Amino acid sequence: MADRGPDPARDAAETEDDRRVYIFDSTLRDGGQTQGIDFSAADKEAIAREMDRVGFDYVEGGWPGANPTDDAFFANPPRLKRAKFTAFGMTRRAGRSAANDPGLTAIVSAGTDAVCIVGKTWDFHADIALGVGLDENVAMIRDSIVHARTKVGEVLFDAEHFFDGYKANPEFALACLQAAFEAGARWIVLCDTNGGTLPDEVERIVTEVAAHIPGSRLGIHCHDDTGNAVANTLAAVRAGARQVQGTLNGLGERCGNANLISVIPSLVLKMGYTTGISATDMTQLTHLSRMLDERLNRQPDRGAPYVGESAFAHKGGLHVSAVEKDPRSYEHIAPELVGNRRHIVVSDQAGRSNILARFREIGLDIDASDPKVAQLVETVKSREYDGYAYDGAEASFELLAHRAMGDVPDYFRCNSFRVIDERRWNARRELITLSEATVKMTVADADYMSVAEGNGPVNALDAALRKVLTPIYPNLADIHLVDYKVRILTPQAGTGAVTRVMIESADDHGDHWSTVGVSTNIIDASYKALRDSIIYRLYRDDVGAAQAAQ
Repeated sequence: MADRGPDPARDAAETEDDRRVYIFDSTLRDGGQTQGIDFSAADKEAIAREMDRVGFDYVEGGWPGANPTDDAFFANPPRLKRAKFTAFGMTRRAGRSAANDPGLTAIVSAGTDAVCIVGKTWDFHADIALGVGLDENVAMIRDSIVHARTKVGEVLFDAEHFFDGYKANPEFALACLQAAFEAGARWIVLCDTNGGTLPDEVERIVTEVAAHIPGSRLGIHCHDDTGNAVANTLAAVRAGARQVQGTLNGLGERCGNANLISVIPSLVLKMGYTTGISATDMTQLTHLSRMLDERLNRQPDRGAPYVGESAFAHKGGLHVSAVEKDPRSYEHIAPELVGNRRHIVVSDQAGRSNILARFREIGLDIDASDPKVAQLVETVKSREYDGYAYDGAEASFELLAHRAMGDVPDYFRCNSFRVIDERRWNARRELITLSEATVKMTVADADYMSVAEGNGPVNALDAALRKVLTPIYPNLADIHLVDYKVRILTPQAGTGAVTRVMIESADDHGDHWSTVGVSTNIIDASYKALRDSIIYRLYRDDVGAAQAAQ
């Protein structure tokens, strides 16, 4: 095995480009294969935008033509500023030319910045799964990449089951890679598709492959079936690979994929590599991880490395004393580097720096000694204890912060609302359900009452609120609800459980924002999230409450 340990002479000779590792995220495809997860097109768009904001190099959107969700997503793709939006698909089929293969045509016509084409590199699969000769399998790879390069700016090749294939027949596996390389693939990605390879094997094999194909063209894609996906990914980089593929929070089929939330800080903070993610971007990793879980209605893993609630938690006794004297005793990095915070269980003093960091993100410049900061810290803690979660509801947090500063106008007041649901047979003997909402409101000292119907109680309540507010605040006319999620926070309480509602809203300009409401009454929780959504739009547009009097 080649020695890739510390070597001052070698390290000094390496240029900055030699140390650059590219981050390729496949959450929107691989993550969608996780049991219990079903992305909507709106989910995909929101997650892609967050990854782009953090600075990922590639965001793979899925497989065009594979299902209606992916078709809808690629029909209206997100506008990414930093990442290359990528489509995924497979090589041409045997017996077809690349130009006349419908599957290949779908991915090269998706209008993306790059395409990632997967092909077999294990002789067993070529024989059994595809039923083609080894030479034809190599030709399928070569032809597909040559054709794709005439249609798309950048082509990647995912070498499926590469490590099993290399161990079984290294000549054939390398021939597949060489065909992709000579055809012009920017990245040749070595896939541990069944997750059965161990770190020492990965490092040895990638080192051997790098003797044939430059490491600057090699990527690594690991599954976690032995719990080694992150370790395997880091081992491949040590051996020369310069692109890593994985998913947020390690989502993926079976045991998941390499967790990029762990891989990225390990590469940068532990191993000294660089990525497109700056030090400032790195502080968003905790938010990104928790945002994904909130989006998917999953409970975040408290013990997740780097970003979990317990990752820097210390309970009373010797640990706390040691941490207070020197955090390095029990903290391998400063938690702030990844956007997390220290949590002293017996006497929680954390929170102020986190709140101030969030202030800076939303453009609030305030003195750390201002008593309003301490008050807001306590308010956030109290609300989170009650069930609020602001990592997935940035708009609600921004309003909470601005309210604490006293600069959110009193746009309207809902004095009362009533929602009635009816389930009955109509005259055509069809079973129908109807919802009707009545709201009584005050806007600029004028009282209003409105009644509206909807296809559900939340839709009816939204319609009733808009009936009053849109004529007064015309900029609300283009708001539409993109997503609505409910989480039961106290399942032991049965039908009386505390409920958290997350609402995502958007406007015709393509802006999105998320809000949260919590209550033991699901309609009340929904109203709180709806109210924040409306107020956030008014506040963001700098609409003064006095406009209501006009």
